[in-house]
Amino acid sequence: MTITAGESREAISSEELEVWRMLQRAQVRITRALEADLLVEHDLALASYDVLLQLSESPGRRLRMNDLADRVLLSRSGLTRLIDRLQRDGLVEREACTSDARGLFAVLTDGGAARLAEAAPTYLRGIRAQFLDVLDGDELRQCAAMLNKLFPDPCPGQDSC
Repeated sequence: MTITAGESREAISSEELEVWRMLQRAQVRITRALEADLLVEHDLALASYDVLLQLSESPGRRLRMNDLADRVLLSRSGLTRLIDRLQRDGLVEREACTSDARGLFAVLTDGGAARLAEAAPTYLRGIRAQFLDVLDGDELRQCAAMLNKLFPDPCPGQDSC
């Protein structure tokens, strides 16, 4: 079966569509498994873990809210609600940006760093079980090459932009 996209006539074969669907299913299944483990063992949602991780890897354990939203793939409003919860739990703080009165930083607290350190082994164990141990070395290299084709490094030579 071939599916066309209306007037554009961009056909997608059933095999191509199945690969797309497998990619979606794999991402959802792995994400759900990671989330379930983090919630059960640490009462920490995957999105919260990701925010704490991004902050921990940033200079001064802080990021502008806009930059953080881009890194964790949340809308600005979604990130604001998540930061509200993390702030209530004492895991992050907000700081005003001295160079931009409208700007805000999210800052990882010592409590947030400790919570991240407690949850990291669970997260890493989940990645290993759900993804890394399923593929051999050659398959991992092929996967990395394919993903780099889809999402080339926007900042070559830098750890992040």
